[in-house]
Amino acid sequence: MVHYGLGVQMNMEKFNKVAERTLIFWLMKIVATTLGETLGDYLSMTLNLGYLTGILITLVFFLVVLSIQLFTKKYVPVSYWLVIIATTTLGTEISDFLDRSLHLGYTLGSLVLFSGLILVLILWHKKFKSLSVYPIFDKEKEIYYWVAILFSNSLGTAFGDYLSEVVGLSYLNGAMVTAGIILIVVLLHYQTKINHIILFWIAFIFTRPFGATFGDFLTKPINKGGLDLGTLNSSIVSIVLMTLLIIISHRKLKPIYGYS
Repeated sequence: MVHYGLGVQMNMEKFNKVAERTLIFWLMKIVATTLGETLGDYLSMTLNLGYLTGILITLVFFLVVLSIQLFTKKYVPVSYWLVIIATTTLGTEISDFLDRSLHLGYTLGSLVLFSGLILVLILWHKKFKSLSVYPIFDKEKEIYYWVAILFSNSLGTAFGDYLSEVVGLSYLNGAMVTAGIILIVVLLHYQTKINHIILFWIAFIFTRPFGATFGDFLTKPINKGGLDLGTLNSSIVSIVLMTLLIIISHRKLKPIYGYS
């Protein structure tokens, strides 16, 4: 294992393109997934645009913000988290399109998305001999990173729907189940020697259904176990929370990146 001096490490971080895995990272990830769920449902269901149209709209948004992110020279919280939000929103539309429009069902749809994620990770590892997610400097590696995140968010959406629609759990119980899985992953991280990259992707996948089931809990009718806030109001709440967290993240980076 190569050990870098403090000066070299600081210089590396200046050119890093992605967020470090900290507590605020996971908190922002959960809020972003909640926003992706409610915003995706707002487009396809509340506005009645349909899943295919929803995919086209969110795909354009994803490609635009991804292009901006790829051409930034360092980690910028706003551009990075806009891509995360785009992947969660697009992931919601892709999962719903597979499950409901193509009638693959939640089990087969999840298998398709899981296979896609595994294929991306295999190609990533074949190219770079590693699946390290931090730091990332290389643009091609960053593309693999974002495609893997898109598949993981789509898979997480399908799993959240599976818990509520097939297993029959309420949205709150579904969120508790996924929270329990995340807690187990955290314990495995600190108490075992299981590869931290494997644990990262497991946690990343399951924070998606946690955010999704929480989003459903906010939006769905009371008689279905929700709070009936509606997709628009829930999205606004999530946007406000996400904005505050991005501001906090931006301020924390000032000493490293020299932001004003």
